Amino acid sequence: MSSHAPQRRLTAPDIAARKGGEPIVSLTAYHAHTAGMIDPFVDFLLVGDSLGMVMHGYGNTVPVPLDLMIMHGQAVVRGSSRALVVVDMPFGSYEESPAVAFRNAARVMKETGCGAIKLEGGARMAETITYLTERGIPVMGHIGLTPQSFHTMGGFKTQGRRQQDWARLEADAAAVAAAGAFAVVLEAMAEPLAARISRDIPIPTIGIGASADCDGQILVLEDMLGLSPRVPKFVRQFADLRREIEKAAKSYGEAVRGRSFPGPEHIYDMIDD
Repeated sequence: MSSHAPQRRLTAPDIAARKGGEPIVSLTAYHAHTAGMIDPFVDFLLVGDSLGMVMHGYGNTVPVPLDLMIMHGQAVVRGSSRALVVVDMPFGSYEESPAVAFRNAARVMKETGCGAIKLEGGARMAETITYLTERGIPVMGHIGLTPQSFHTMGGFKTQGRRQQDWARLEADAAAVAAAGAFAVVLEAMAEPLAARISRDIPIPTIGIGASADCDGQILVLEDMLGLSPRVPKFVRQFADLRREIEKAAKSYGEAVRGRSFPGPEHIYDMIDD
């Protein structure tokens, strides 16, 4: 019998305790095999509703259904063992009332086995965040650019460029923290504002196109790997897998057309005993 104890998965309180400490590392994940690859190197995996755009070809995140989030959440939980898994609540699944939000969030947690959910919105969602956290559901907030508000925001635009907008965004951050969220994502937010919020609120801030002074950072995995056809300006690519996949597909096609692909006589060499 092995003497090694099972690895403990990180929890929402573990992430909350990192405020002002070692930076928190996060990436999105949508399926089991990539979740398993990156799991040892991140603190939490976000099953973001960005999967609608990255995996399913939607133009924005609004059409993503709850069942789709649950299916991908299940895959990421199965593929990982160490990182906290956070699942996005999709548009229309939590805004109606705190009770509806609880019903849907409880379903997400029960059916996926994730450790927390994320929802968008600042002061307007404070009541819902409190309702959920008081009933045992850890909540990560999300303010700044909130992609589910794509239509009312008029597109994907940096938030807080004008200093007269800062008070509203600071109030959103303070409301999310006071409501009981264990962390908050600051997306596409002017750097000095994101740095100021990170200093002022008692919960970790997770930046995406915000400030290096945030308590952690998150990127869409496919953006980081160079797989996305259009990458936001703030993203630093750490690989160019799109080009490698295109090269591999071309080489495979050439091998098949040239009849140099392994034939039946080699089949059994490729099958494990």
